[in-house]
Parts: sequence; C-alpha cells; structure tokens
Amino acid sequence: MMRKYSMETTVGIFLVVALAAVAYLTLQLGDVTLFGDNSYALTARFTSVAGLRTGNTIEMLGIDVGRVGAMTMDQENQVAVVELRIRNGIRVYDDGIASIRTSGLLGDKYISLDPGGGGDLLEPGSEIAETEPPVDLTALIAKYAFGSVEDTSKNGKKEKEEMKP
Repeated sequence: MMRKYSMETTVGIFLVVALAAVAYLTLQLGDVTLFGDNSYALTARFTSVAGLRTGNTIEMLGIDVGRVGAMTMDQENQVAVVELRIRNGIRVYDDGIASIRTSGLLGDKYISLDPGGGGDLLEPGSEIAETEPPVDLTALIAKYAFGSVEDTSKNGKKEKEEMKP
C-alpha cells in the first residue's frame, strides 16, 4: 500500500516539473512577458505593409531590438499605421528611418530601424516621420521583363529604352 502512494507521488512531481518546464520554454521562445513590459511604443506610417505581420522583428544595425505590435489603417490618409515595440534602453531620434525589408530573397519581412542621431530623442508614443515601404519584387521583375526601363545615364536626360527579352 505504501509503495503505491510513493509511485503516484513520484509521477505527480515529475508531471508538475515537466509542465513548469514547458511553460517556461513557451514564455521564452514565444517572447511573452508576464510581469510588466520591457519595451516602449513608437508608431510609423507606411504606404504599404505587404508581408509584414504582428510579432515580426525590428532590427537596428542587424541586432533584434523589438517586435512589430498592432497594425491599423488610417483610411483618411490612406496609410497603414504600425506600432513598433522597442526594447527599453534603445534610443531612436526624430530623424530616424523605419524601412520594411525582406530577410533573404523570399524570407519574412522585418523592420530595419535607422535610429538617426541628429535630432531630438523620440519619447514613447511618438511617431517616426520617415518610412520606406517594402520593395515589390514582382512589380520590378514584371517592369523589367515586359515593360520599359528609364535610362538616366545619358547627360542626365530621361530616355526610354525598350527592353528585349
């Protein structure tokens, strides 16, 4: 009888430890915080956020400094408003630039943040004025393969050159 209870106790303790380990890994890998937030919010307006998702990374100088927060649409001005959750201690100035980039050729989108430095420090809740939308590779390839490309190399004048496949 005593042996049965000790086996049940051992299994119960093992189960509690395993569940605690799974919960810990979920919080660490999912980048979830339970007690307070260690980031502040900035906003940026883009003409397009194609391929960008909530939770994608924000990089500065190739280092992960935050995550993309909520994305909304400003229908009056026809722009997408993106919340940038920047880790505390990372400084961004009002002459900074937020650009949507692609990781690799067909990889996930992320925001590349140039912090600036010649202006005033942005306070939490401020807006990054200068943004660059993602490059539409499909449109560029179609334009090159089937359309015409403007050539500005001759005396600074724009001349159309028909591209022959």
